[in-house]
Amino acid sequence: MNAPPLGASSLTLLNPSEWNAETCAQVNERLLSASAAHIADWAAATFGRRLAVAASMQDTILPHLFGTRIPGVDVLFLETGYHFPETLATRDAAAAALDITVVDVTPKQTVAEQDAAYGKDLFARDPGLCCQLRKMDPLRDALAGYDAWVTGARRVDAVTRSELPVVSWDAKHGLVKINPLALWDDAAVESYQDTHGLPRNPLVAQGYPSIGCLPCTQRVAPGADPRSGRWAGLDKTECGIHVG
Repeated sequence: MNAPPLGASSLTLLNPSEWNAETCAQVNERLLSASAAHIADWAAATFGRRLAVAASMQDTILPHLFGTRIPGVDVLFLETGYHFPETLATRDAAAAALDITVVDVTPKQTVAEQDAAYGKDLFARDPGLCCQLRKMDPLRDALAGYDAWVTGARRVDAVTRSELPVVSWDAKHGLVKINPLALWDDAAVESYQDTHGLPRNPLVAQGYPSIGCLPCTQRVAPGADPRSGRWAGLDKTECGIHVG
């Protein structure tokens, strides 16, 4: 059953400075059983263009979900310099097909500059630092101009996300974090893409159920943990964006 609409309640009309862990928890309680469409309606009505959508382009669900509600919405794509060509092609297809503004979020250093400063292939020696430099730091800077951001994180993605809320206060970035797909399973992802005929990343059908940077992502055997192809052989399961 969907949660009742929040409408123009006091929780919808808060000033940016009034959002905090407590107010986010109240909204989360109301929206936890709501549909992704309902959550997106609330987010669009509450934040409008002060909201950014983060999309890895593993799929294009969030760009469609919010592009239909906030025309030209900013879609942040972390252009690490290490992406699969298929992922970049999916980004370009989404930009052409949907009413969104793709914002390539780039690190301060190119791959060549990072190699010169830290040594070649930092991802193989210190993947945590590589993710910090090429994902987390650029995202932090990009989010500085918004009041809320949307991610495609889901509880089924990993054990570390098993209690992922729909709405929470992101203390690390100082804004509201919204996960409208938090309770979705893979069947829901497939159904939405089919229903709306969305651009698809072909890597998913080729055995990559979780797609990151090319050097750190491998195919996954049928039935294996979908995240097992990320940083395979290393004691690392998250880049750090959805941790802490």
